[in-house]
Amino acid sequence: MQTAAPDPGLSGSPIADPRLIVGLDVPTVAEAEARVAQIGDEAVFFKIGYQLAFAGGLSLARDLKASGRKVFLDMKLLDIDNTVAKGVESIVKMGVDMLTLHAYPKAMRAAVDAARGSDLCLLGVTVLTSMDAADLQEAGYASSPDELVLRRAAQARSCGMGGIVCAATEAAAVREIVGPKMAIVTPGIRPAGADHGDQKRVMTPADALAAGATHLVVARPIVAAEDPAAAARMIRMEMQAV
Repeated sequence: MQTAAPDPGLSGSPIADPRLIVGLDVPTVAEAEARVAQIGDEAVFFKIGYQLAFAGGLSLARDLKASGRKVFLDMKLLDIDNTVAKGVESIVKMGVDMLTLHAYPKAMRAAVDAARGSDLCLLGVTVLTSMDAADLQEAGYASSPDELVLRRAAQARSCGMGGIVCAATEAAAVREIVGPKMAIVTPGIRPAGADHGDQKRVMTPADALAAGATHLVVARPIVAAEDPAAAARMIRMEMQAV
């Protein structure tokens, strides 16, 4: 079984909260490096998704690891079993800390087998936080978002995954399904009063942690702020007050 919520450590930082994952949702490595420098000791864990990965972000992931930071590679893998397994084997060699794949049972089982013995925490993506019931219906799903999230959470636990990605609004129900050990990583986090953007199922940092989340992914409220360090600090303080 994959290790759940590996303690990211602080890499010597007396400030950063390892539960905060900053989403480097920017178009270039240079911009990502600038945001990391601006944030400084306010964060130690960073997410790299499609936009940055396809612009040189995989090399940045290695650089962040070499500098003592932690990396969440948000690739949402889904393919035939062998392809998923081979991809996970390559990602294990990168030394990143977290990796996402869509929570389809066959894909999860292949990924767990490929990552066995490593410290990589595999996260099953249940239902994207940008999707609501109408979106699922349009895509051909009969289930509601809540029903599909809980079904996939149970399947992820059965497959031996390290954690779940779900909306913070679903964290409490997911925690009941997966038990106390698995990570629950919640995107769609917005401080009180912040614009929701394209997220449809959102929650504040404090409420998300109180609901059972172990890690919070925050992107635009930090990386698009005039002062990214100050924005990260405000979220960190709200988290630490829980």
